[in-house]
Amino acid sequence: MSSGVLHQPVNLPANQPKQFYRGGEAIAALRGGTSGDFGPEDWVASTTSLYGRDDAGLTTLPDGVLLRDAVKADPTGWLGADHAAKFGGDTALLVKLLDAGQRLPVHCHPSNAFAASHLNCRHGKTEAWIVVGTTGSNPTVYIGFRDDVPADTVAGWVATQDTKVMLDALNPVCVRPGDTVFVPAGVPHAIGEGVFIVELQQPTDFSVTLEWQGFLANADIGHLGLGYDVALDCVDRRGWSGKLEQLVHQTSEKWAPSVDLLGHDADPFFQADRLHVEGSFTLEPSFAVLVVLEGAGKLGELEVHKGSTLVVPHAAGELGLTGDLVAIRCRPPVLSTVEDVTP
Repeated sequence: MSSGVLHQPVNLPANQPKQFYRGGEAIAALRGGTSGDFGPEDWVASTTSLYGRDDAGLTTLPDGVLLRDAVKADPTGWLGADHAAKFGGDTALLVKLLDAGQRLPVHCHPSNAFAASHLNCRHGKTEAWIVVGTTGSNPTVYIGFRDDVPADTVAGWVATQDTKVMLDALNPVCVRPGDTVFVPAGVPHAIGEGVFIVELQQPTDFSVTLEWQGFLANADIGHLGLGYDVALDCVDRRGWSGKLEQLVHQTSEKWAPSVDLLGHDADPFFQADRLHVEGSFTLEPSFAVLVVLEGAGKLGELEVHKGSTLVVPHAAGELGLTGDLVAIRCRPPVLSTVEDVTP
């Protein structure tokens, strides 16, 4: 498969690079494994490495070849001719399972334009969360400032590491399975303890960490080496009170063979749908990442079950997903909606 000669779906093992925060029990429960002390993220079909580290986070295929290298060697086979014409050997997608065993720090991510100008990368990091499990009495995410915040106020919070004020400035949203949260680049956010998500992102590990104390070893990691005077220019300081319905949706009551989870606002960045299979469902040709949440069946000739994570090459063609199961399918952006950004 390293050369792309044999294009079939591939079952992937867990890929949990060490992180700075706790979690992982929900991932272990889904996958049927054991959790480590710092395994809160499973990077699925990843061609992206952790910030500042060349190797950690990359997915290795069963033949020992990095998925990143396999895709670069045969972008048309893996991604399709149209995607390859736009992105070359770049999947334009990163999928994670994320299980927050503690609250994550307040942070945000750069836009495409900021990343191109300051980080020599065509991708920023817009992301979306599909809540698939929660624990505790009040599982909460925090998204966007409540009110408009002046730039010097944000800079002051970061300089003094005023954690309480930063968190209180955000909109708390109690979540349950089936909720989806779209997080545009720049919007400050934090995921609370006990929230388990399938996360779609642009394929970078760029974070501007406003609340670094108690989480990161030092402030330098938090500003991507740019200095906070530059890095904070990427923060969306607008108030989101009264507008959260643009970002947060509940989908658990929706049932169809394929339920669109993120809507058109996400199209320039990624696509996600929840598949409910009772018998059979046909998948059109596409590069895709699948996470099976419930049940069991087959994808083509490959057996899948609860906890399976799979990467599907475009050249696998039309595939039948059969059995009795629920899965999240993640795909790259809708090409017609993507803006060209040159670093």
